Amino acid sequence: MSQFTIAVIVGSLRKDSLNRKMATALAKLAPPEFSFKHLEIGDLPLYNQDDDATPGEAVRRLKAELGAAQGVLFFTPEYNRSIPGVLKNALDHASRPYGQSTWSGKPAGIIGVSVGAVGTACAQQHLRTILAYLDMPTLGQPEAFIQAKEGLFDAAGDIGEGSRKFMTDWLGRYTEWVRKHV
Repeated sequence: MSQFTIAVIVGSLRKDSLNRKMATALAKLAPPEFSFKHLEIGDLPLYNQDDDATPGEAVRRLKAELGAAQGVLFFTPEYNRSIPGVLKNALDHASRPYGQSTWSGKPAGIIGVSVGAVGTACAQQHLRTILAYLDMPTLGQPEAFIQAKEGLFDAAGDIGEGSRKFMTDWLGRYTEWVRKHV
C-alpha cells in the first residue's frame, strides 16, 4: 500500500484543546504517504443498545470513516484519571452491534497532552485495556505522556524545537507500526 489514511480521534471537545493542537501539529511531521483525517465524535448520541439496528447518521458516518482508515491515532486528555466520556462513547458506538466492530485489526497509537507532570498516563492505560478488547494492535513503545509546558509548541502552533525529535521519532514508530499491520 502506498497511501495510508489515519483516523484521528481527539477525546476532547474543547475548542482550544491541547490534544487537538497536538493532533494538528503532529500530522505536519508525518511522511508524505500518510494523511490524517480528524473524525468528529462530539455529535454522537449517547450509546444505547436499543439503537444498534437503526444507528443515526453520526454513528454511520463514524463507522464509515473508520472503515476507510488504515490506522487510528487517539489523542486523549485525562479526566479523573481515565478517558473522557465522549471518547468512551465513540469507542462503544463503533464497536457495536456485537460482532460488527469497525475497530478490529486497526493499528492504534495513543498519545496525550496534559498540564500535569504525568501527562495522561492513567487515561492511556485505561484506553489500552479497551483497545486490547477491541482487537486493535496498539503501539506499546515508546509511550508518549506529554506534559504541556513552555516550548512544547512554537509560535506557529507547530511542535517546538525541544520536543520535535521525540515527536518525530514517536510518529515514525507509529507509521512503521501501521505498515507492519496493514
